[in-house]
Amino acid sequence: MKTTVIIPTYNERENLTDLVGEILALDMGAYIIVVDDNSPDGTGQLADDLAVQNERLRVIHRPGKLGLGTAYIAGFKMALTDNADRVVTMDADFSHNPRYVPAVAALTAQCHVGIGSRYVPGGGVTEDWGPRRRFLSRSANTFARIMLGLDAHDCTAGFRCYRREVLQSIELDRIFSNGYSFLIEMMYRCQRLGYTFGETPILFENRHQGRSKISQWEIYKAMFTVLRLAMSRLLFWRPAERYGTRAANLQTKQHLKAPTSAVPQKPDL
Repeated sequence: MKTTVIIPTYNERENLTDLVGEILALDMGAYIIVVDDNSPDGTGQLADDLAVQNERLRVIHRPGKLGLGTAYIAGFKMALTDNADRVVTMDADFSHNPRYVPAVAALTAQCHVGIGSRYVPGGGVTEDWGPRRRFLSRSANTFARIMLGLDAHDCTAGFRCYRREVLQSIELDRIFSNGYSFLIEMMYRCQRLGYTFGETPILFENRHQGRSKISQWEIYKAMFTVLRLAMSRLLFWRPAERYGTRAANLQTKQHLKAPTSAVPQKPDL
């Protein structure tokens, strides 16, 4: 199975070389798509230089900082064009350690979307997270889960693996959210289409180099996204077909059911 890892970047020059090297060294033959938003620090040029050295790395250059959501969509489209069977999304700052990529990808042997989760047994965050940050993270995750009825334990996680058919069925260009709120809307749409989730524990770390891109405004946007989707869910309930073109067929294809939000046994790939 061809696995492609999408890495959005903005001023990640200090991390990119090591991150790309560790992913390419994994015993799974993974491909990488770097989506760079015209980083002032030269991350895009560095990505081009690395791509010359390895044919499994491709680079998408965008004219400016256009947001995490549209970066992932650009990466999804290229991965699908390149015939990827499963697509992993992760951060560029080592908060998602590359050593977890095989486990997150392996979940899709039993479910449709795999999640590297902080909030299942064995998962967590590093000790350098302060109490306020832990509280905000837990609260945001719980708020989204309750308001949207999401099944996954870590519904704000960006460390995910999607099967090809999941990305093909979702109308990506109709996703309204951008930034980190895109992650919440993407999970909501997947669940509305009847897709199943599996979670494997990870330790979420502080970035190795550089500065965090999450602002207070991103937190407000995420809260607005949850409220917008919750209002739509409660007041304007729409059939699953609205969220993707293959929803009707999915209702009759339940042979791939997996325990929702479970940690599946290690599959044979």
